[in-house]
Amino acid sequence: MNAAALALAERIVARADRAHPADDLLRSELKAQRGLSRDQAREASRAVFACFRWRGWLDLQSPLREQLQQGLALAGRFHRHPASFSDAELMARALPPWVFDEMEVTAPLARALQAEPILWLRARPGQGPALAAKLKGASVWGQGPLADILKYTGSEDLFRTREFHAGEFELQDITSQAVGLACGAAPGQTWWDVCAGEGGKTLHLSDLMANRGLIWASDRAAWRLQRLKRRAARARVFNYRAVEWDGGERLPTRTLFDGVLVDAPCSGIGTWHRNPHARWTTTAQDVRELSQLQRTLLARCAKAVKPGGKLIYAVCTLTRAETAQVADRFERECVNFEPLPVPHPLQPGTGEAAPRHQLLPQDFGGNGMFIAAWRRKA
Repeated sequence: MNAAALALAERIVARADRAHPADDLLRSELKAQRGLSRDQAREASRAVFACFRWRGWLDLQSPLREQLQQGLALAGRFHRHPASFSDAELMARALPPWVFDEMEVTAPLARALQAEPILWLRARPGQGPALAAKLKGASVWGQGPLADILKYTGSEDLFRTREFHAGEFELQDITSQAVGLACGAAPGQTWWDVCAGEGGKTLHLSDLMANRGLIWASDRAAWRLQRLKRRAARARVFNYRAVEWDGGERLPTRTLFDGVLVDAPCSGIGTWHRNPHARWTTTAQDVRELSQLQRTLLARCAKAVKPGGKLIYAVCTLTRAETAQVADRFERECVNFEPLPVPHPLQPGTGEAAPRHQLLPQDFGGNGMFIAAWRRKA
């Protein structure tokens, strides 16, 4: 491994803690670096994530450089010979012990969380095959509307491509795309993306709506909404309105919506293959606090759904307290809503429609995701 890349990785791992997530440090350090090549940046990133992904196997008393090298060696071994790690070993070492009390943990899930993440792209509607033909290393994942989901295995810096700057695709995980598909937004409708963040799902909703109608995109952080505006400009998305909202009782608008998407803050366990540092900083107390926040957000935002309108709840986690228990409590307390069966967003032609879907990392190669849907009674 290149010495400069190893030194950078060592510096990031040494500084990473609960208040300074490794992925944030890595992003800021790489942005500030001068003279580091793209390959060196990729090496540093891989070393940092391997160190935290394989932390359960490391001697934490050894020098950081040795831990980084051991993490990379374990990652290489898992990639080449995954069967050399037993199910029992993975179950015992890959996750913090408290997780087993909060959710069902299986050997396939533990294996999926140890794999290096797949990079997924979302093409503009109907453009997936054409985009795959232009991007070396991109392949179409599905058929019909799912043909706009692309799997990318190339080495090119996608942010520098002409296609990215032309707004032809977004980097978006496959199960995040599934949330947008589950919404079933239509042209001319009015939607509210409650926790819009930097706008990945807002842009997807706009594409589904053919850039017609209106989307309210709210977030408590102004800097995230600024990034949304830049992304929307590049993607030529104009049918949205960005607004700051802290999640309080006073909603940002009196508008009643055809659909409200509550993609709520969560423990993010479904993303732990992509963000392994969070495994060792997230706690069971976080799950309990976030569950309360999710219940509060859902109840408040439900007031903005018009009669006959949809309410979609999504979290990229798998704990019972943040998924089924939140949905169960909402149904007990908000009797003016009824479960809304929707087709499986990534398997639309199989099985019956259901009001709840749990997407697991081992099934689709993306983040773990829980989706629930309701309709407000007329």
